[in-house]
Amino acid sequence: MKTLFLFSATLLMAVSAQAQLVATVELKQPITGICNNKEIYALFASFTGQMPAVCPVSNAGIEARLNDVPFIKANPKYKAKGSVDVFINCKGEMVKSEMGTPTKSKELDDQIAAVFSALGQWQAGTLDGRAVDSERMYSFRIRGGRITLE
Repeated sequence: MKTLFLFSATLLMAVSAQAQLVATVELKQPITGICNNKEIYALFASFTGQMPAVCPVSNAGIEARLNDVPFIKANPKYKAKGSVDVFINCKGEMVKSEMGTPTKSKELDDQIAAVFSALGQWQAGTLDGRAVDSERMYSFRIRGGRITLE
């Protein structure tokens, strides 16, 4: 009996170790342009079978564009943290960008979202080899007159 219990416990642990964590995004309202509003994924490259959507602009290029927005130039002592959520459909089209964690300035938030909306055609995220709708989150910090992605 003890051997059967140990075998069962070992088998259960082996099966659960093979399981894959898949995070989905829950929407309050459908997003126009998404292929399937019921299946939007937050993908992580470190998990087997998942590849996040790839932006056509490097992080350094995004930072350069962010640091060129009028609000930052006019307010070099402004300090804040925030994040932007970018939704990419299964065709690689960026269909929405919105502030996940807004700064204290609506004007700056609008300018940051506009930068992300103008990044161009993405490479769609994949889950187990198939293109899927996904969300990418970019966190940032503002200090010393510069926006830095984290």
